[in-house]
Amino acid sequence: MKNSYPFELLPLPYPSDSLEPQIDKQTMEIHHGKHVQTYVDNLNKALENHPNYHSWSLEKLLYNLKSLPEELQAPVRNNGGGVFNHNLYFSILTKGGKPLGDGPLKKAIEKDYSMDELKAALKQAGLTQFGSGWAWLLADKDGKLTVAKTPNQDTKIEENLTPVLNIDVWEHAYYLLRQNRRPEYIDNFFNVVNWEAAEANYAKHKETDYSKL
Repeated sequence: MKNSYPFELLPLPYPSDSLEPQIDKQTMEIHHGKHVQTYVDNLNKALENHPNYHSWSLEKLLYNLKSLPEELQAPVRNNGGGVFNHNLYFSILTKGGKPLGDGPLKKAIEKDYSMDELKAALKQAGLTQFGSGWAWLLADKDGKLTVAKTPNQDTKIEENLTPVLNIDVWEHAYYLLRQNRRPEYIDNFFNVVNWEAAEANYAKHKETDYSKL
């Protein structure tokens, strides 16, 4: 899929009802087809009259955010970040979830956590993110894992960390089914995590260097 201007909405990698009952079909259709499509459209609109950046990847734009023209910085942070964050989020979910194998990610988790402790740390990050934002599992160049949170559509790209998985804690990710029950949403999120996809993301940590894009 093309990763430069004009950006496109990535299709869901599964039918919109696949994650039920944990995440309902209507939420998936609105979340992906309306919210993320708007981020894509607004990102393209912001870049339209800036041809110098039409060949830049989404990651390059976000890593170099502070060097962009001032009028581009907020639109790229908000809309480019929205596209990047959602692309990861939808890619690490699957019907019924997929368990973590005995690979490098499991070994990395066991250095600092048990799986239950990791889930608890991610849940705590998601619950303590005031307002809209994200909880993250990230890896540095040495493969060490970090749990973090970010507000709005901010990313951790500028820190050159590899995103392994993320949890969307914007209300539009859960409000139709869960109303204000964010803890319940996060608990159910773990039932549809594709840990095989998270393992594949973790495998990129040695090569991740957004500064070279």
